[in-house]
Amino acid sequence: MSDRNAQAFWITAPGTGEHRSEPIGEPGRDELLVRTLYTGISRGTESLVWHGQVPASEAQRMRAPFQAGDFPAPVKYGYVNVGLVEEGPPGWQGTRVFCLYPHQTRYTVPVDAVEPLPADLPAGRAVLAANAETALNACWDAMPRAGERISVIGAGVVGTLTAALCAAIPGTEVELVDINPTRRETAERLGIDFAHPDAARTANDRIIHASASEDGLQLALEVAANEATIIELSWFGDRAISLPLGEAFHSRRLTLRSSQVGRIPPLMHPRWDHRRRLRKALQLLAAHPEWAVLIDGETPFEQLPQAMGAIMNGAGLCHRIRYKE
Repeated sequence: MSDRNAQAFWITAPGTGEHRSEPIGEPGRDELLVRTLYTGISRGTESLVWHGQVPASEAQRMRAPFQAGDFPAPVKYGYVNVGLVEEGPPGWQGTRVFCLYPHQTRYTVPVDAVEPLPADLPAGRAVLAANAETALNACWDAMPRAGERISVIGAGVVGTLTAALCAAIPGTEVELVDINPTRRETAERLGIDFAHPDAARTANDRIIHASASEDGLQLALEVAANEATIIELSWFGDRAISLPLGEAFHSRRLTLRSSQVGRIPPLMHPRWDHRRRLRKALQLLAAHPEWAVLIDGETPFEQLPQAMGAIMNGAGLCHRIRYKE
């Protein structure tokens, strides 16, 4: 390739971004040169990065695998990249891959940093891979059981995918709860019951909270049955929240536990690693074409600096960035 430069999106200050030209190294013997087809925006985490809300105490743990720069800015951040291998060891050229790489037109990475897409998974749908992996990990943490009544609060991408996985377990009664009435149509298209918080079902055996709001987490306590487990999927960044852990929290013996995709749950860890989990997430995406309904916006990469603010402040689900052929 004659042009060894790439264009990358950088956050230059909270709420401001630009494209920067970056040199691409020649791929070594065990490296790949990848041309990006699509990237996805992880609204929860990337919104906190965009607004400069990453706590200093979490700056190192929050670093993406191929991040450049430091929080709050300037920083090149992102971890949802679907691309096509242009150069590499024999057998790799032309392979479609997923990589935890930021928004950039081309890049060089080690072979073991990518995961090939299943043959039946369209590249455009694969931008849901990181969210599907988080939802899978959430189910491992929550341990839903056949026949249980399960409430998932927060119908964003991760919450909806988690609800879909729980609903596939025989006999479960899954309800997806959100303040946004437009999420009802999405839930119904995926065969999941939906409710506004005012009408949310009570006495649930298991609750998974993914709304990233104080009100949502308080609702999780309210709709839990005695001895129920509440799994917290949201990350609040540097925001402090208030919870009514007096009242009936102790007498009802509720359990509140966090779930974080950076760690494989202890019961799975002896047999699963991050690569096996990502491979399973990609297989699930291939098997569920209906999940593509969660991709509800798309922007050309060239327009990303001007569009990022509206994307981050919008109420959409998964926003996909499209790159030139």
